[in-house]
Amino acid sequence: MVKIAKMLFALVMGVSSVPGVSASIGNPAILPTPPMGFNNWARFMCNLNETLFTTTADAMKANGLLAAGYNRLNLDDCWMQYSRAANGSLQTNTTLFPHGLPWLADYVKSRGFKFGVYQDSGNLTCGGYPGSKGYEETDARDFEKMGFDYLKLDGCNVAEEQGRNLEQEYKYLYGKWHDVLTNSSSPMIFSQSAPAYFSGGPDFSNQTNNSDWYRVMDWVPKYGELARHSQDVAVYGLYNVSQYWESIMTNYGYEVLLARYQEPGFYNDPDFIISDWPWLTLDEKKSHFALWASFSAPLIISAYIPDLTSKELAYLTNKDIIAIDQDPLALQATLVSQDGTWDVLTKNLANGDRLLTVLNRGNHSAVTNVDLRRVGLRQGDTYQAKDLWTGNTKSIKNSINIKLPSHATAIYRVAEPSWIIPTGMIFNTASKRCLTAGPASGKTSLTFTNCKATDNQVWSISPEGQISPLSAPKTCIMADSGGVLLSSCDVDEETQEWIYYRTGNLKSTSTEQCFMDLAPMAGMGTCGDEMDMQVFGLPSGVAIVR
Repeated sequence: MVKIAKMLFALVMGVSSVPGVSASIGNPAILPTPPMGFNNWARFMCNLNETLFTTTADAMKANGLLAAGYNRLNLDDCWMQYSRAANGSLQTNTTLFPHGLPWLADYVKSRGFKFGVYQDSGNLTCGGYPGSKGYEETDARDFEKMGFDYLKLDGCNVAEEQGRNLEQEYKYLYGKWHDVLTNSSSPMIFSQSAPAYFSGGPDFSNQTNNSDWYRVMDWVPKYGELARHSQDVAVYGLYNVSQYWESIMTNYGYEVLLARYQEPGFYNDPDFIISDWPWLTLDEKKSHFALWASFSAPLIISAYIPDLTSKELAYLTNKDIIAIDQDPLALQATLVSQDGTWDVLTKNLANGDRLLTVLNRGNHSAVTNVDLRRVGLRQGDTYQAKDLWTGNTKSIKNSINIKLPSHATAIYRVAEPSWIIPTGMIFNTASKRCLTAGPASGKTSLTFTNCKATDNQVWSISPEGQISPLSAPKTCIMADSGGVLLSSCDVDEETQEWIYYRTGNLKSTSTEQCFMDLAPMAGMGTCGDEMDMQVFGLPSGVAIVR
């Protein structure tokens, strides 16, 4: 049955890759790897002008950022006048941009960059300028004429209308833009902010369930190339010192919930790289960059580029880490384990290598030892692991010892393992609880408990779709009429075969029911529409039916 699931996956991918289909996963060639570049918002907000962009373009060309792959300059909110022209077109603020945006587009393109623009799907932008609602075709035509090939579409000032609820209204408005851009004479990268308006604030604090957030995430990969899924990263100078690192961790926390949506042509966007914030340590800045690269997330810098230090430029132009971000598989690293101090993440790379990323979330320097079985590698074999910060390579066997300062991140590329199996946490993306194998109510029990990075919370998924805990690798999760339990693995036992869907459902092939977090116990039930208790994150590398 798992073979059928893999065939379905191939069929879906084959259909969605038909040449000539414009937008997102329909044509991954539009944006085969995540975008890299600059945006003014987090650093300058509405304090933008022509000089900022000409100076930024010149600096990025001179300091090596352009050569490293940061080839996009994106204009954010507040670039326009407060009213449209008589013909309906947006009007540029000529005090801020005296030469006009077509001239600025020519300027940045002459330096080797591409140019992007901001607009809003509602009546007004977040800054109070004219939004695109009712003017989608006019704005798209004008943006193309002005030389833009990238649109960031925000979601301020959208309200329910004509019998549509809020989620449906966003889908309607972003769908209109998708249709307009699909029919344009040349492709335009479409960055969508819709999911951020359903994320519920920091740690989902403003909502009772995540269903609408998941539903928005279900359709944005079909409409555009990337989507902002949660909070804005804390903007420059408006927050207390500790809130800048907390902001990075908040967006990181949302990102790890959504790996199932990412594929070549569509990227989960945890927001900007903030490289010159004086309230962040160098280790925190480097962690921000390494984590985003591990996710194959967009690397859009929001900083005053001419004043970046040599140390900041050194990590931003690290070729080995940029190669992780730009890997052709575009997989998002997923959690292997999480215990409050140490986060371990991994993913496959296109040439067969395996990524290992380790974050010290604690407030002090610490040491950890990562069992290689936890990242899907076989104990007993010897591997070559390249430290992507130093460029040094060392041999590792069975485990790797890592010492890190507070809020620092280690990132290793393990060369071409001969054996890899998807391994890591299985967790409910609403409750954040980890699937745990016994012994709460017996050896065969399955529960959902707080994540502690123990062996009974690390799971391997075989090519046959069997799921086993590291603590008892010869046992597999089995579904039956009474629920779920662990039993001895049997490759011919259909009750031990599972299929994972982009919706986050983990479905039994034998019962046609979905796995459920019925904390403290795990259970089964009729598959629903993006129900919190049925949405799970699984290890990187598991085949996903889309």
